[in-house]
Amino acid sequence: MYYPDELVEEIRERTDIVDLISQYVNLKKQGGNYVGLCPFHNEKTPSFSVNREKQIYHCFGCGAGGNAYTFIMEYDSVSFREAISALADRAGIILPDADESEESRRAADRKKRLLDIHTQAATYYYSVLISADGKTGYSYFTDRGLTPETIKRFGLGFTGKGNGLYRFLKSKGYSDDELKASGLVNFDEKYGAKEKFWNRVMFPIMDVNNHVIAFGGRVLGDALPKYMNSPETPIFDKSRNLYGLNYARRSSEKFFLLCEGYMDVIALHQAGFASACASLGTALTGFQARLIKRYTERVIITYDSDGAGVKAALRAIPILKGAGLSVKVLDMRPYKDPDEFIKNLGSAEYRKRIEDAQGSFAFEVMILERDYDFSDPEQKTGFYNAMAKKLLSFEDELERNNYIEALALKYNIRIDDLKKLVAKQSAGIAGIKENISYTKKKERVKEDGIGQAQGLLLTWLSNEPELINRISGWLDAEDFFEEPYSLVARYVFDEYENCGTVSPAKIINRFEDVNEQTIVAGLFERHLPEEDFDKTEKEKVLNEIVKRIRKQNIDRLARNASRPEELQKLMVMMSQLEKLHISL
Repeated sequence: MYYPDELVEEIRERTDIVDLISQYVNLKKQGGNYVGLCPFHNEKTPSFSVNREKQIYHCFGCGAGGNAYTFIMEYDSVSFREAISALADRAGIILPDADESEESRRAADRKKRLLDIHTQAATYYYSVLISADGKTGYSYFTDRGLTPETIKRFGLGFTGKGNGLYRFLKSKGYSDDELKASGLVNFDEKYGAKEKFWNRVMFPIMDVNNHVIAFGGRVLGDALPKYMNSPETPIFDKSRNLYGLNYARRSSEKFFLLCEGYMDVIALHQAGFASACASLGTALTGFQARLIKRYTERVIITYDSDGAGVKAALRAIPILKGAGLSVKVLDMRPYKDPDEFIKNLGSAEYRKRIEDAQGSFAFEVMILERDYDFSDPEQKTGFYNAMAKKLLSFEDELERNNYIEALALKYNIRIDDLKKLVAKQSAGIAGIKENISYTKKKERVKEDGIGQAQGLLLTWLSNEPELINRISGWLDAEDFFEEPYSLVARYVFDEYENCGTVSPAKIINRFEDVNEQTIVAGLFERHLPEEDFDKTEKEKVLNEIVKRIRKQNIDRLARNASRPEELQKLMVMMSQLEKLHISL
């Protein structure tokens, strides 16, 4: 769907980015910017900066950045069109019926065809499962305690051992190119069509609107990998989806149960715990955590109780907390996973374990404790220091002091002594950060190359666009040839020529890809050492940068020149550079 550029820009202009982001992040004024903890990665020290004048944000920790649209797209995991709709509602702008371009129509048609293919594939896999050919697959599910109703509700299936899905989908009129794009069928020059899933029980993966967007398959037998997911396609990004979310989001529970696998989710739903969901065969991502945050404020992690499950829980906790979720961890010992627990102790006992779930910080300290021998005074002291360091994760002093009191009581250490250890750890970390900052500063000084000069000047021009008049005649947009600087330069020069100013947020809007928006936002928000120089020093630096960029482009053109007259012209241009002097 297409909205006029003027309307898209009007919506952005009527959205104050500081007011917008303040609804998601606690921002504090610091100099000319507003800073806070980055919502896109877990951090304890604010590195997330929002610039009201430029109407952009940038994280100096993880590199995330962009304008108001970028923020909504990244935070809420939505498309550009959905971000436009959200900000239009916020700004009180009624969107007209969008014009649909030929390209957007083709993209929408491709997406619909892929969704149809996956719906047909799910129907096929289920039909095989309940047929005589699916006996082994059906037995696998029933042996795991699943009822026919549960099997049907989750649309479980079986592939069989032939190439039946390919023939079935071809009979429905889908082309080989479409089947290849779906990720369900691969093609080999020698052997032709080959289905991705073979001899596996199948778990349809659905989006929040109950559309089948991918599959997970568990092999029957000893083949590897044991579990396999669909590849990423235009309708499936595993980092942005959760298995079972389509059901969990409609649950009346005030929390989500976060599991590791398909069978855990299905077993919990069958036992009456309708808020269970799982990440898709990978470590939990920030996108998935923010997706959960749309529907609940609380998460109870119910990962496997083995070593791998504990490590996964420790990795997930900061990601979930970074999304603003309250996190607890459920203890399933002596059993490994929810399925096994409920089979042995029943739903009522699992409900009791939910009520007794441990706070995430207490869980982290408990796991930390396992690494130390308290009968050894040296190791006991080491544990106290490690615990003190972990207490620094609490930004709020009152909350930190409450935990200090509780842990001092539990581990038989005086409250004042634990507070002193925390203060000591804090001082040590501050020193480390100072050294890291110094090292990074030195690395930036050493950094050189074509991109550095082009990036520095574009940052400078966005801050002081009137400099474009000063460098005119010596440098133009064509001299910026490194990506993404060449495109940014064209936008910067064009906007100044047409409007007499430069709007970083407006330029970011011209890039559709979120990754490109992030790079461009970082470019506009980087610190310029020239900001601390006097007029003479700034003049000298400006001349050096312009000369370097111009020379780099002349060298590039000379390498590609094929005619003598071209080389002669470039030699004249190079000699003229010696006379370059730009006055401020």
